[in-house]
Amino acid sequence: MEFKANDYDANEILKFIRQSTGKTQDTFSKEIGKSKNWVKNNEQGINRYFFDDLLKIAKKYKIEIIIRKK
Repeated sequence: MEFKANDYDANEILKFIRQSTGKTQDTFSKEIGKSKNWVKNNEQGINRYFFDDLLKIAKKYKIEIIIRKK
């Protein structure tokens, strides 16, 4: 599956990744070493995760992050 990240907010991207793995917030949080509140608050846009967090999640679930310059 492929999508253009520029079309989404960071919280939507995190939720998309979690849902695409078929994980609940509770299971996902345990697998990535974060609290359930961390996942919930980031998905709701209350908090903002760091790019480093996204890279770790991408590695864990074998998701490619491709950066292109136009």
